[in-house]
Amino acid sequence: MSEPMQPLTVRAWFIGSRIDLRELSRGSTVALGPLTMLIGQHGYSMIFRFGVVVMFGLSEAEEKEIINGLKDSVHNRYDQPECESAEITIDASASERLDTDGRIKLRDASVGRLQVVAHVLAKSCVLSYYENSVGQVFDRIERLAERLCRGESPHGDKKEILGEIGNALLIQARTVGRVEITEKPEIVWDDMELDRLYERIATEYELRDRDVALARKLDLISRTAETYIDLVNHRQGLRVEWYIVVLIVLEIVLSLWQILLH
Repeated sequence: MSEPMQPLTVRAWFIGSRIDLRELSRGSTVALGPLTMLIGQHGYSMIFRFGVVVMFGLSEAEEKEIINGLKDSVHNRYDQPECESAEITIDASASERLDTDGRIKLRDASVGRLQVVAHVLAKSCVLSYYENSVGQVFDRIERLAERLCRGESPHGDKKEILGEIGNALLIQARTVGRVEITEKPEIVWDDMELDRLYERIATEYELRDRDVALARKLDLISRTAETYIDLVNHRQGLRVEWYIVVLIVLEIVLSLWQILLH
């Protein structure tokens, strides 16, 4: 493959919760882990099972065509997919890193190096999507916590609050189980050079720190919602107990009334 023009544009699209790779045509496949296909002479598309497509050196029209071609293989397709982009410059004498301008510097545009970039950008894109989602949930949970701090009685739709807990657990399952944010990809296991490149770029994109911050927010959301549910249940339990007390008192009054009448 001839050297691509510089800078090389790369965009990651988080288009759904999962992509079924078994249904895809692999006629132009050049590598696996992720599934990497050559597009034209210089472009690549790299497809991840956890719902991300990373494309190098393609126009917006070409990217749209590829994404549309995946629609039958995408599970839970998002109406507004998350997108993260970067530019890559190739310099054989440069230190491989993310520079101050936000460009990724590589020594060459080999498939292995581009796959490393794809892994980092794909994980960052997923984190961005869930960071935005959790931010919206966090605002609602924060209002619940403020209500409790003011000593106000808990109220609200239990089903909605349980839904927040379910969403938090679902995000944890997807980020930990499918995306494996903190895990290194297989392509770097036996290649020290790619391993160092991955570590450097992953650190500069703050993947681990962002994953920890997201996990803490999810944990706080779950604990706050669970506490709120417990208080709602306790309040409902007290109400039931008062109903029982009232019924007992009524029964006693009726019994006494019958005795007095006789």
